Amino acid sequence: MPAALSLIGAVLLGFGSPWGLPVLALALLLAVWTGRNLLGRAGLLGACALLALLGFWREGQWWNAPDRLAPWIGATLTLSGYWDGQLLHLSDPDAPVALAPKPLTPPGQLSVRGSLVRPDGRRIPGGFDAAFWLRIQGVRAVLVGAEVRRSQAEGGVRGWFRQGLSVNLSAQQSALLRAVELGERGDITQAQFSDGLNVRDAFTRAGLAHLMALSGQNVALLVAALTWLLARVLPLRLSWVRYPLLLAALLGFWWLVGGSPSITRAVLMGGLVLASLWLGRGQLDLYGVLGLSAIASLLYQPGWLFDVGFQLSFLAVIGLSFSGRVAALLPAAWPLWLRLALVATPCAELATLPIVLHTFGQWPLLGLLSNLAAAAIMAVLVPLGYLAGLLGPLAAPVNALLGPLASALLKVVEVFGHAPVLSWGTVSPAGFATYAVFAAALVLTLLRRLPLWVLPLCALIGGLATALPSRLRPAGEIVYLDVGQGDSTLIRIPGLNMLIDGGGTPRGDYDVGARTVLPALRALNVRSIDIMVATHADADHIEGLTSVMRGIRVGELWIGQRKDDPNLGMLLRSAQERGVPVRQVTRGDSLAVPPALLTVLWPPGDTWSGADNDNSVVIRLETPTFRTAFLGDLPDPLEGQLGVGPLDVLKTAHHGSRFSSGDAFLKETQPKNAIISVGRNSYGHPNPQVLERLQAAGVKVWRTDEVGTVRWPLP
Repeated sequence: MPAALSLIGAVLLGFGSPWGLPVLALALLLAVWTGRNLLGRAGLLGACALLALLGFWREGQWWNAPDRLAPWIGATLTLSGYWDGQLLHLSDPDAPVALAPKPLTPPGQLSVRGSLVRPDGRRIPGGFDAAFWLRIQGVRAVLVGAEVRRSQAEGGVRGWFRQGLSVNLSAQQSALLRAVELGERGDITQAQFSDGLNVRDAFTRAGLAHLMALSGQNVALLVAALTWLLARVLPLRLSWVRYPLLLAALLGFWWLVGGSPSITRAVLMGGLVLASLWLGRGQLDLYGVLGLSAIASLLYQPGWLFDVGFQLSFLAVIGLSFSGRVAALLPAAWPLWLRLALVATPCAELATLPIVLHTFGQWPLLGLLSNLAAAAIMAVLVPLGYLAGLLGPLAAPVNALLGPLASALLKVVEVFGHAPVLSWGTVSPAGFATYAVFAAALVLTLLRRLPLWVLPLCALIGGLATALPSRLRPAGEIVYLDVGQGDSTLIRIPGLNMLIDGGGTPRGDYDVGARTVLPALRALNVRSIDIMVATHADADHIEGLTSVMRGIRVGELWIGQRKDDPNLGMLLRSAQERGVPVRQVTRGDSLAVPPALLTVLWPPGDTWSGADNDNSVVIRLETPTFRTAFLGDLPDPLEGQLGVGPLDVLKTAHHGSRFSSGDAFLKETQPKNAIISVGRNSYGHPNPQVLERLQAAGVKVWRTDEVGTVRWPLP
C-alpha cells in the first residue's frame, strides 16, 4: 500500500494536482510506520521511491503519446471501424474516436461521416470535463454531426452472447441485462419509466448506479457460481483443475466485457487470490492485493486514477474491508450473514461518500434498503445472465426466469428512484480534507486506537464546516450557462433564483437538463428555483427544464403562449405532478425584489403568432445602476416594439441569428456588452452580419461557444 500510494502521488504530481505532495508524504509515513525494523523501513522507502519515479515517467510517456488524428482535425471525413457502443475504434490509424451524437446502433462494424474536432473541456460550473474524460480513454478527437453510412452488428462470441440476452425478452429487459452483464448502458440510459422518469437517473437516485458499472460484484458472483458448479461436477481427483478453470473463466469474462478501470481492478484482485490458492499460499492480505492491483492498473493507464469508476471501485473495497469489525458491534445473537448484509452497504457508502456527492450531487437516503432488495435479485440474475449469454439463441428456457428477475430489478429501481435524496454541491478540496480527517478518526476508533468520544467530535466539526460559505460571490449575478446550441440563464439576487430556459438537444439523446443544468445549479449551491421561465416551446430552450424540475424544488413556472407542443406538454405535466403553480405572463407583468425589478415586455397577450419565436417571453431586469434584457428567440421586427430602453448588457435573441439585433434596436439599447448563447450548429449562428453590426456599434461580444459559461456580477 505505501508503494501504491507513492505511485498515486507521482501520477498526481505529473498531472499538476496539488494533492500529489500530501499523498507522497502519506506514503512515506506509512512506509516508516509499517516497517518492522530499520532494514524493513529502508526497503519500503526504496520501493516507494522506485514506484514514484516509475509513475512520474509513465504518466509523462502516456500523456505525451503522439496524436495520430492530428492531421485531420477540422476536416469532414468518413471513418470506419469497430463500434463498441461507446467509442469507434479505428484500425488505420490505430486510434479511438468519440461520436456525437452517439449512434443508436448495436456494437459492430460502423461507418460514419462527420467533422473531426477537439472535444470540449469543462465549460460550466460543476460540468463534465469531456476532453479530460475522453483523454483518459485515449481519445483525442470527436466526430461531430456523425451520420451513420453503414453498420453491421457484431457476430462471433460477443454477438452470440448478446443474442442470449435478448431471446424472448422485452426491449427494456434486454437493455437492463446487457447493462448488468456486459456494461453496455447505451440503451438502458435512454429508457424511461411510465411516469417519464429516466431509468439512468432512477438508478442514481436509488443508490444502485453501481449495478450498471461492472466491478467486483460481478466478478464475485461469477466466481462463486462457477466454484459451486465445479465442486459438483468435478471428481475429487480432478479438483486441482478448479483454479485453472476459474482463472480462464475470469480472463474470458474480462475479454468479453472489455477492460474498464473498475472491472480490471476486480479481475486483477480475483486473479491474484485464485493464483495464490492454486499455488497453496492461502489467502492473501487484502490491502496488499489492492495495492498490487492499483500499481498494475496505473502503470498500464495512469489516467485511470481520475476515472470515477476506478476511484469508487477501490474506495468501496476499502470500506468493505471494515465490515467485519462493524458487524461485530451488532448483537451476537444475530446470524453473521445478516450482520454482514446490514453493514456492507453502509461501509461501502461511507468510503465513497465524498466522491459520490462531488460527482453526482446527491446521496440516496434509502440506499441501504434499495441495495438489500437489489442484492437478492442480483445474486440470481447475474449468474443466470451469463448462462443465457453462453447459450446464445438457445437461451429461451433460461430467459423464462431472467425476464421476471429483470422486471423485478427494474421495479426496485423505479420505486426507490422516487425516494428522497440528499442534494449536494461540488465538494471543495477543504471538504475532501475534512472528510479524510473524519474517515481516519473512524478507522482508528474501529481499531481501538482512539477513544470513542473523538469520533462524534470530528463529525460535529466537519458538519459545522459544511455550513461555512465555500467561496465568496457577488450579492447578485447573472449566469449565462453554456448549454451548447440552446439557451439557459440563471438570475441570482438576494431573495430570488430565476432560471430562464433550460437548454435542449433537438434530434439528440443528451439530457441537457439532467447532465448540464442541474450539475451547474448544484455547483453554484442553488438548492431551489423560485421562478422558472419557459420563454417559448422550442426544444433548445425548454426541453431541459423538465429534468431540472424533477431534480430541484421549483416555486413557480412562467410561460407565454399555451399551445399543443410535446416539450411544453411534458413540462406542464411535470409541473402538475409536483404541484408547481403555472402562470401565463403577458406584457406589463412585473416582480419587484428590491433593489431589482423584473418586467415582462412580451408577449402582448391580445394576439398570438403562429411562429413560436414571435411569442417568446421577454424579461427586463433593472436595478438602480444596471439594466439588461432576456429576449428568447424574438425576431428583429418585434424587438423594436418592446420599448426596452438603454441596456448595459444585451442577451442577443435567437443565438445571434440574422433576424436579431437590428441597427435600430442597437441604437435604442446602446449596450456595452452582448452575450450570445450558442454552440456548434448548422444554422450559421451567430450570423456574420449580426457580429458586424455589434462590432460597428462598439459592443463587446461574449460567446458561450468560445468562452463557456459567463458569470456577470450585478453592481
